[in-house]
Amino acid sequence: MPIKGKLHLHTLPPSSNLLQQQYYFNQARAMASRREGTEYPKAVPPPSRFPEGQWSTGICNCFDDPSNCLLTCFCPCITFGRIAEILDRGNTSCRLQGLIYCAMSHIGCAWLYGGVYRSKLRGFLSLPETPCADWLVHCCCCVCSLCQEYRELKNHGADPSLGWQANVEKWNREGLKPPLAAPGMDR
Repeated sequence: MPIKGKLHLHTLPPSSNLLQQQYYFNQARAMASRREGTEYPKAVPPPSRFPEGQWSTGICNCFDDPSNCLLTCFCPCITFGRIAEILDRGNTSCRLQGLIYCAMSHIGCAWLYGGVYRSKLRGFLSLPETPCADWLVHCCCCVCSLCQEYRELKNHGADPSLGWQANVEKWNREGLKPPLAAPGMDR
């Protein structure tokens, strides 16, 4: 039982949680300042957990997100559709992209289509083409590549399971800039 007025080490959260708590505290202060008319500094997002210009997870880290891994193993067209909807900024639906991917897989060309979207993701997030060419990654292990792309979007602040419009609403509500700015469009 903690003693009133004393701070015990076991009550301190890990540093990553502390950063998140500071971020949300700053956001709450910013919202309160709008209501009260008091000016507080704007909320600053927590620092990135991964180096810029590199994949945040490896190609074989599928079990970092076990539910998505299982979904992708049994229905890769759903995962692909979700990824494509985010990368197309809502201009195409998850359903349409999933159906196209399913049709392409029936004629043995899903790896080509998947490679195109992997290249698009790399372009948006300035990621290297590793471990090999995008189409080859999809050809050798489409499940691993789709899982990695899904995790990458999540780690950059886009939740593919929500769809494009819900992500835009979330970013607007939190006052964040969408993570997928077109290359060279930083005005």
